[in-house]
Amino acid sequence: MELALQRREVKEGDMQQKQDSQGGKPSSILGKAHPALKAFMCGSLSGTCSTLLFQPLDLVKTRLQTLQNTMKPGAPKVGMMTVLIQVIRTESFLGLWKGVSPSFVRCIPGVGIYFSTFYSLKQHYFQEGRAPNAGEAVLLGAGARAVAGVCMLPVTVIKTRFESGRYNYVSVLGALKSVCETEGPRALFSGLTATMLRDAPFSGIYVMFYSQAKRSLPPEVSSSPYAPLGNFGCGVMAGVLASVVTQPADVVKTHIQVSPAHWTTKDAIRYIYTEHGLRGFFRGAVPRSLRRTLMAAMAWTVYEQLMARMGLKS
Repeated sequence: MELALQRREVKEGDMQQKQDSQGGKPSSILGKAHPALKAFMCGSLSGTCSTLLFQPLDLVKTRLQTLQNTMKPGAPKVGMMTVLIQVIRTESFLGLWKGVSPSFVRCIPGVGIYFSTFYSLKQHYFQEGRAPNAGEAVLLGAGARAVAGVCMLPVTVIKTRFESGRYNYVSVLGALKSVCETEGPRALFSGLTATMLRDAPFSGIYVMFYSQAKRSLPPEVSSSPYAPLGNFGCGVMAGVLASVVTQPADVVKTHIQVSPAHWTTKDAIRYIYTEHGLRGFFRGAVPRSLRRTLMAAMAWTVYEQLMARMGLKS
Protein backbone atom coordinates (compact mmCIF):
# COMPACT_ATOMS: atom_id res chain seq x y z
CA MET A 1 0.00 0.00 0.00
CA GLU A 2 2.80 2.42 0.96
CA LEU A 3 4.71 1.49 -2.20
CA ALA A 4 1.66 2.31 -4.33
CA LEU A 5 1.26 5.69 -2.63
CA GLN A 6 4.95 6.51 -3.24
CA ARG A 7 4.61 5.63 -6.93
CA ARG A 8 1.51 7.81 -7.19
CA GLU A 9 3.33 10.80 -5.59
CA VAL A 10 6.28 10.37 -7.95
CA LYS A 11 3.92 10.20 -10.94
CA GLU A 12 2.07 13.35 -9.83
CA GLY A 13 5.41 15.14 -9.34
CA ASP A 14 6.50 14.18 -12.85
CA MET A 15 3.19 15.45 -14.29
CA GLN A 16 3.54 18.74 -12.42
CA GLN A 17 7.10 19.18 -13.65
CA LYS A 18 5.95 18.52 -17.21
CA GLN A 19 3.19 21.14 -16.88
CA ASP A 20 5.69 23.69 -15.56
CA SER A 21 8.04 23.03 -18.48
CA GLN A 22 5.15 23.65 -20.89
CA GLY A 23 4.56 27.13 -19.54
CA GLY A 24 2.27 26.40 -16.61
CA LYS A 25 4.13 28.93 -14.44
CA PRO A 26 5.33 32.48 -15.15
CA SER A 27 8.87 31.59 -14.06
CA SER A 28 9.17 29.04 -16.84
CA ILE A 29 7.97 31.62 -19.37
CA LEU A 30 10.60 34.06 -18.13
CA GLY A 31 13.22 31.35 -18.35
CA LYS A 32 12.41 30.78 -22.03
CA ALA A 33 12.44 34.50 -22.91
CA HIS A 34 15.02 35.75 -25.41
CA PRO A 35 18.18 37.08 -23.68
CA ALA A 36 17.64 40.53 -25.22
CA LEU A 37 14.12 40.60 -23.72
CA LYS A 38 15.55 39.64 -20.34
CA ALA A 39 18.06 42.49 -20.66
CA PHE A 40 15.18 44.84 -21.51
CA MET A 41 13.21 43.78 -18.40
CA CYS A 42 16.27 44.08 -16.15
CA GLY A 43 17.06 47.51 -17.55
CA SER A 44 13.47 48.72 -17.17
CA LEU A 45 13.35 47.65 -13.53
CA SER A 46 16.66 49.32 -12.74
CA GLY A 47 15.48 52.47 -14.54
CA THR A 48 12.27 52.56 -12.50
CA CYS A 49 14.11 52.50 -9.18
CA SER A 50 16.68 55.13 -10.12
CA THR A 51 14.19 57.48 -11.81
CA LEU A 52 11.85 57.65 -8.81
CA LEU A 53 14.71 58.20 -6.38
CA PHE A 54 16.60 60.93 -8.25
CA GLN A 55 13.81 62.88 -10.02
CA PRO A 56 14.15 65.94 -7.69
CA LEU A 57 17.75 66.44 -8.81
CA ASP A 58 16.65 66.43 -12.46
CA LEU A 59 13.96 69.04 -11.78
CA VAL A 60 16.40 71.32 -9.93
CA LYS A 61 18.91 70.96 -12.78
CA THR A 62 16.31 71.99 -15.37
CA ARG A 63 15.17 74.99 -13.32
CA LEU A 64 18.77 76.18 -12.88
CA GLN A 65 19.48 75.91 -16.59
CA THR A 66 16.38 77.87 -17.61
CA LEU A 67 16.74 80.76 -15.16
CA GLN A 68 16.43 84.11 -16.90
CA ASN A 69 19.32 86.53 -16.57
CA THR A 70 17.32 89.18 -14.68
CA MET A 71 19.41 89.36 -11.53
CA LYS A 72 20.94 92.73 -10.74
CA PRO A 73 24.72 93.09 -10.36
CA GLY A 74 25.77 92.05 -6.90
CA ALA A 75 22.61 90.01 -6.29
CA PRO A 76 23.15 86.72 -4.47
CA LYS A 77 23.91 83.82 -6.74
CA VAL A 78 21.05 81.39 -7.32
CA GLY A 79 22.28 77.89 -6.58
CA MET A 80 20.98 74.38 -6.17
CA MET A 81 19.72 74.81 -2.59
CA THR A 82 17.98 78.12 -3.44
CA VAL A 83 15.99 76.49 -6.22
CA LEU A 84 15.26 73.45 -4.05
CA ILE A 85 13.82 75.58 -1.23
CA GLN A 86 11.87 77.76 -3.67
CA VAL A 87 10.19 74.74 -5.27
CA ILE A 88 9.21 73.34 -1.85
CA ARG A 89 7.80 76.71 -0.73
CA THR A 90 5.83 77.49 -3.89
CA GLU A 91 4.87 74.04 -5.15
CA SER A 92 5.06 71.82 -2.01
CA PHE A 93 7.52 69.04 -1.27
CA LEU A 94 5.91 66.77 -3.85
CA GLY A 95 6.57 69.50 -6.40
CA LEU A 96 10.12 68.16 -6.54
CA TRP A 97 8.69 65.16 -8.38
CA LYS A 98 6.99 67.30 -11.04
CA GLY A 99 7.70 65.64 -14.35
CA VAL A 100 8.07 62.18 -12.85
CA SER A 101 5.29 60.84 -15.10
CA PRO A 102 7.10 61.63 -18.36
CA SER A 103 10.32 60.53 -16.67
CA PHE A 104 8.77 57.11 -16.08
CA VAL A 105 7.35 57.01 -19.60
CA ARG A 106 10.81 57.82 -20.93
CA CYS A 107 13.12 55.92 -18.58
CA ILE A 108 11.30 52.63 -18.08
CA PRO A 109 11.26 51.70 -21.78
CA GLY A 110 14.27 53.92 -22.54
CA VAL A 111 16.65 52.24 -20.10
CA GLY A 112 15.26 48.88 -21.22
CA ILE A 113 15.97 49.74 -24.86
CA TYR A 114 19.46 50.91 -23.90
CA PHE A 115 20.41 47.76 -22.03
CA SER A 116 18.82 45.36 -24.52
CA THR A 117 20.61 47.14 -27.39
CA PHE A 118 23.85 47.14 -25.39
CA TYR A 119 23.50 43.42 -24.67
CA SER A 120 22.64 42.58 -28.29
CA LEU A 121 25.56 44.59 -29.70
CA LYS A 122 27.95 43.06 -27.20
CA GLN A 123 26.80 39.52 -27.99
CA HIS A 124 27.04 40.14 -31.74
CA TYR A 125 30.43 41.85 -31.91
CA PHE A 126 32.17 40.35 -28.89
CA GLN A 127 31.56 36.65 -29.10
CA GLU A 128 33.13 34.00 -26.88
CA GLY A 129 33.04 36.36 -23.91
CA ARG A 130 35.80 38.69 -25.16
CA ALA A 131 35.74 41.94 -23.22
CA PRO A 132 35.81 45.15 -25.31
CA ASN A 133 38.84 47.40 -25.03
CA ALA A 134 38.56 51.09 -24.10
CA GLY A 135 37.81 52.34 -27.64
CA GLU A 136 35.32 49.56 -28.32
CA ALA A 137 33.57 50.26 -25.00
CA VAL A 138 33.07 53.91 -26.04
CA LEU A 139 31.48 52.86 -29.35
CA LEU A 140 29.37 50.20 -27.63
CA GLY A 141 27.93 52.58 -25.04
CA ALA A 142 27.44 55.42 -27.53
CA GLY A 143 25.68 53.17 -30.06
CA ALA A 144 23.25 51.76 -27.49
CA ARG A 145 22.44 55.23 -26.14
CA ALA A 146 21.92 56.68 -29.62
CA VAL A 147 19.24 54.07 -30.35
CA ALA A 148 17.46 54.67 -27.03
CA GLY A 149 17.79 58.46 -27.32
CA VAL A 150 16.17 58.67 -30.75
CA CYS A 151 13.33 56.33 -29.75
CA MET A 152 12.45 58.29 -26.61
CA LEU A 153 13.17 61.87 -27.76
CA PRO A 154 9.49 63.01 -27.95
CA VAL A 155 8.95 62.03 -24.32
CA THR A 156 12.25 63.68 -23.37
CA VAL A 157 10.97 66.98 -24.79
CA ILE A 158 7.75 66.70 -22.78
CA LYS A 159 9.67 65.75 -19.63
CA THR A 160 11.95 68.79 -19.94
CA ARG A 161 8.95 71.10 -20.37
CA PHE A 162 7.18 69.61 -17.36
CA GLU A 163 10.25 70.22 -15.19
CA SER A 164 10.84 73.78 -16.44
CA GLY A 165 7.63 75.04 -14.79
CA ARG A 166 6.80 77.16 -17.86
CA TYR A 167 4.08 74.91 -19.22
CA ASN A 168 0.80 73.91 -17.58
CA TYR A 169 0.53 70.41 -19.01
CA VAL A 170 -1.79 68.04 -17.15
CA SER A 171 -0.68 64.68 -18.56
CA VAL A 172 1.90 63.21 -20.91
CA LEU A 173 -0.68 62.40 -23.59
CA GLY A 174 -2.24 65.85 -23.24
CA ALA A 175 1.18 67.46 -23.60
CA LEU A 176 1.98 65.43 -26.70
CA LYS A 177 -1.34 66.43 -28.25
CA SER A 178 -0.86 70.09 -27.33
CA VAL A 179 2.62 70.27 -28.85
CA CYS A 180 1.49 68.59 -32.08
CA GLU A 181 -1.47 70.96 -32.43
CA THR A 182 0.28 74.23 -31.57
CA GLU A 183 3.85 73.65 -32.78
CA GLY A 184 3.64 70.66 -35.09
CA PRO A 185 5.12 67.15 -34.70
CA ARG A 186 8.56 68.52 -35.53
CA ALA A 187 8.73 70.14 -32.07
CA LEU A 188 8.74 66.67 -30.47
CA PHE A 189 12.15 66.08 -32.03
CA SER A 190 13.66 69.42 -31.09
CA GLY A 191 17.12 69.23 -29.64
CA LEU A 192 17.96 65.97 -31.43
CA THR A 193 21.50 67.06 -32.29
CA ALA A 194 22.20 68.39 -28.78
CA THR A 195 20.67 65.26 -27.24
CA MET A 196 22.93 63.01 -29.31
CA LEU A 197 25.95 65.20 -28.49
CA ARG A 198 25.07 64.76 -24.82
CA ASP A 199 23.84 61.18 -24.50
CA ALA A 200 26.09 59.29 -26.90
CA PRO A 201 29.38 60.68 -25.49
CA PHE A 202 28.09 60.33 -21.92
CA SER A 203 27.28 56.65 -22.31
CA GLY A 204 30.42 55.97 -24.31
CA ILE A 205 32.68 57.61 -21.74
CA TYR A 206 30.72 56.04 -18.89
CA VAL A 207 30.96 52.49 -20.24
CA MET A 208 34.67 52.92 -20.95
CA PHE A 209 35.56 54.17 -17.46
CA TYR A 210 33.13 51.76 -15.78
CA SER A 211 34.48 48.67 -17.55
CA GLN A 212 38.10 49.70 -16.98
CA ALA A 213 37.47 50.46 -13.31
CA LYS A 214 35.77 47.09 -12.79
CA ARG A 215 38.75 45.30 -14.30
CA SER A 216 41.05 47.03 -11.82
CA LEU A 217 39.09 45.71 -8.84
CA PRO A 218 40.94 42.99 -6.88
CA PRO A 219 39.58 39.46 -7.57
CA GLU A 220 38.69 39.03 -3.89
CA VAL A 221 36.33 42.02 -4.17
CA SER A 222 34.74 40.98 -7.48
CA SER A 223 33.88 37.53 -6.14
CA SER A 224 32.78 38.62 -2.67
CA PRO A 225 29.33 39.64 -1.35
CA TYR A 226 30.60 43.24 -1.58
CA ALA A 227 30.85 43.07 -5.39
CA PRO A 228 27.69 45.21 -5.93
CA LEU A 229 29.17 47.91 -3.67
CA GLY A 230 32.42 47.82 -5.63
CA ASN A 231 30.52 48.07 -8.92
CA PHE A 232 28.53 51.01 -7.55
CA GLY A 233 31.76 52.81 -6.64
CA CYS A 234 33.11 52.24 -10.15
CA GLY A 235 29.87 53.64 -11.54
CA VAL A 236 30.08 56.77 -9.41
CA MET A 237 33.60 57.52 -10.62
CA ALA A 238 32.66 56.93 -14.26
CA GLY A 239 29.50 59.03 -13.92
CA VAL A 240 31.32 62.09 -12.54
CA LEU A 241 33.82 62.13 -15.41
CA ALA A 242 31.16 61.59 -18.09
CA SER A 243 28.82 64.23 -16.61
CA VAL A 244 31.43 66.99 -16.58
CA VAL A 245 32.42 66.36 -20.21
CA THR A 246 28.83 66.44 -21.51
CA GLN A 247 27.40 69.25 -19.34
CA PRO A 248 27.49 72.00 -22.04
CA ALA A 249 25.50 69.82 -24.46
CA ASP A 250 22.88 69.22 -21.75
CA VAL A 251 22.39 72.95 -21.19
CA VAL A 252 21.99 73.54 -24.94
CA LYS A 253 19.49 70.67 -25.21
CA THR A 254 17.39 72.04 -22.35
CA HIS A 255 17.14 75.53 -23.89
CA ILE A 256 16.15 74.15 -27.29
CA GLN A 257 13.43 71.87 -25.90
CA VAL A 258 11.95 74.47 -23.55
CA SER A 259 11.77 77.17 -26.23
CA PRO A 260 8.66 77.08 -28.48
CA ALA A 261 10.51 79.04 -31.19
CA HIS A 262 12.17 76.03 -32.86
CA TRP A 263 15.71 77.09 -32.02
CA THR A 264 18.64 75.44 -33.73
CA THR A 265 21.67 74.24 -31.82
CA LYS A 266 23.57 77.32 -33.01
CA ASP A 267 20.78 79.64 -31.81
CA ALA A 268 20.82 78.09 -28.33
CA ILE A 269 24.62 78.29 -28.06
CA ARG A 270 24.58 81.95 -29.09
CA TYR A 271 21.81 82.77 -26.60
CA ILE A 272 23.48 81.01 -23.66
CA TYR A 273 26.84 82.66 -24.34
CA THR A 274 25.29 86.13 -24.81
CA GLU A 275 23.15 85.96 -21.67
CA HIS A 276 25.38 84.01 -19.28
CA GLY A 277 28.85 83.73 -20.78
CA LEU A 278 30.91 80.55 -20.65
CA ARG A 279 29.67 79.81 -17.13
CA GLY A 280 26.17 79.47 -18.55
CA PHE A 281 27.15 76.20 -20.23
CA PHE A 282 27.77 74.67 -16.81
CA ARG A 283 24.57 75.79 -15.09
CA GLY A 284 22.97 72.92 -13.23
CA ALA A 285 26.20 70.92 -13.31
CA VAL A 286 26.04 69.90 -9.64
CA PRO A 287 22.48 68.46 -9.54
CA ARG A 288 22.92 66.89 -12.98
CA SER A 289 26.23 65.28 -12.02
CA LEU A 290 24.70 63.96 -8.81
CA ARG A 291 21.63 62.59 -10.58
CA ARG A 292 23.33 61.13 -13.64
CA THR A 293 26.16 59.65 -11.58
CA LEU A 294 23.98 58.04 -8.92
CA MET A 295 21.28 57.03 -11.41
CA ALA A 296 23.73 55.38 -13.81
CA ALA A 297 25.63 53.68 -11.00
CA MET A 298 22.42 52.31 -9.48
CA ALA A 299 20.98 51.28 -12.85
CA TRP A 300 24.11 49.36 -13.83
CA THR A 301 24.46 47.73 -10.40
CA VAL A 302 20.81 46.57 -10.34
CA TYR A 303 20.98 45.51 -14.00
CA GLU A 304 24.08 43.36 -13.49
CA GLN A 305 22.68 41.73 -10.36
CA LEU A 306 19.38 40.88 -12.10
CA MET A 307 21.19 39.54 -15.18
CA ALA A 308 23.38 37.36 -12.96
CA ARG A 309 20.28 35.93 -11.26
CA MET A 310 18.96 34.99 -14.71
CA GLY A 311 22.20 33.26 -15.54
CA LEU A 312 23.26 35.82 -18.17
CA LYS A 313 26.54 37.66 -18.45
CA SER A 314 25.97 41.41 -18.63
